[in-house]
Amino acid sequence: MWCEMKMFLMILQIFSAVFLVITVLMHSAKAEGMGGIGGTARLFGTPKGLEQGLDKITTGLAVSFILISLILGIMK
Repeated sequence: MWCEMKMFLMILQIFSAVFLVITVLMHSAKAEGMGGIGGTARLFGTPKGLEQGLDKITTGLAVSFILISLILGIMK
């Protein structure tokens, strides 16, 4: 029984990690980086619509990944 639950949690952890990486990569850049030196950087950028949804999804995936990792660490 524990073996099946542990395997299920490990698979769930892998999927949450992959989707977490994907959602982080889907975010738009918040700053211009080195482009800010020339004065072309946006000073006030606010996330709207899709960006706010991605923020919520990313937060949920990060929390689930951490919780699954803690549970797997306790199960060992």
